[in-house]
Amino acid sequence: MLALLAAGVALAVAAGAQDGPAPGSRFVCTALPPEAARAGCPLPAMPMQGGALSPEEELRAAVLQLRETVVQQKETLGAQREAIRELTGKLARCEGLAGGKAQGPAATGKDTMGDLPRDPGHVVEQLSRSLQTLKDRLESLEHQLRVNVSNAVLPSDFREVLQRRLGELERQLLRKVAELEDEKSLLHNETSAHRQKTENALNALLQRVTELERGNSAFKSPDAFKVSLPLRTNYLYGKIKKTLPELYAFTICLWLRSSALPGIGTPFSYAVPGQANEIVLIEWGNNPIELLINDKVAQLPLFVSDGKWHHICITWTTRDGMWEAFQDGEKLGTGENLAPWHPIKPGGVLILGQEQDTVGGRFDATQAFVGELSQFNIWDRVLRAQEIINIANCSTNMPGNIIPWVDNNVDVFGGASKWPVETCEERLLDL
Repeated sequence: MLALLAAGVALAVAAGAQDGPAPGSRFVCTALPPEAARAGCPLPAMPMQGGALSPEEELRAAVLQLRETVVQQKETLGAQREAIRELTGKLARCEGLAGGKAQGPAATGKDTMGDLPRDPGHVVEQLSRSLQTLKDRLESLEHQLRVNVSNAVLPSDFREVLQRRLGELERQLLRKVAELEDEKSLLHNETSAHRQKTENALNALLQRVTELERGNSAFKSPDAFKVSLPLRTNYLYGKIKKTLPELYAFTICLWLRSSALPGIGTPFSYAVPGQANEIVLIEWGNNPIELLINDKVAQLPLFVSDGKWHHICITWTTRDGMWEAFQDGEKLGTGENLAPWHPIKPGGVLILGQEQDTVGGRFDATQAFVGELSQFNIWDRVLRAQEIINIANCSTNMPGNIIPWVDNNVDVFGGASKWPVETCEERLLDL
């Protein structure tokens, strides 16, 4: 009886290790981790639900499955311990019964089961050791699993993806910050430019209002002013509001103080439609001062490039094209055949400080006058020498009968300005 029971236990254990658990058997082999699989229970593959999982989800699923496996193995171990106790009790009862039957098969010493072990206690002990080994493995696996979970590190691929994503977000943030800085700079520049433009407009309006409020009282007298042209540009100039009638003779006088070298530039120019050089006084580069009438040229023996005030007068008549040049009351030159029998055309534009290539425009900065101009007067006749001397030495104040030097007849543009002028006596002291 004892040998038969031991053989049944051994066959049940062997069958459970080789073919898996039989229906209704209490020795159940459940899904284990790889270490347990090597002991006889293979680890089934985890099902994939809803497509591929992320590394983090795979790790979480593996942890949950391992925990479930440990719980199942604990339950299995408990059932197996109970079975062992039950078998041990039955063996003890069998041994008690066998002690009273000396004539049984066990008494003769023959092994009725062939190659089965003779000692049932040895079979139970071996089964107990195997179960204890399995228990130790499960406990070790559970401990290792808790350690791994507590110290879980994301897979390297997942870390690389996360780092790339963080790097991309950082670059996007930096680009956005740079764009905001650029927008801030542009807005600041636009605001500054708009503010500067507004301030300039307001200043110009304020200056204009002040001029209108002062009227002709801006200077001691209507002719006591000068036009200042501080830079050699193509946009600073003064303009005479009145124009010329048809002239057969003229005298042009003015005070000037040049502050540019070489050449004083163009103190004045008169242009009419079809002829930009109707009347021009110019000193360009290292050339002498020239008088142009109807684009014909006469060189004048005038020298006014010393930075001091000088009074110059130019006379011309269409008869034989006679001309004269005076500096500080002294006649320095005369000539003829300068545009003879050509009347000066009317309706043109008189510009102070620039040479005109078209009527009223197309100025050239290299031909601009730099300095100060005052007392620009034009007569429609040739003044006598004594009249010119009296004007130059301040003994006579004789405004031009065609173009007089008065404040309300002169406009300034591009940064040119009008200022009170030194008295005639002060200008004489500068000679």
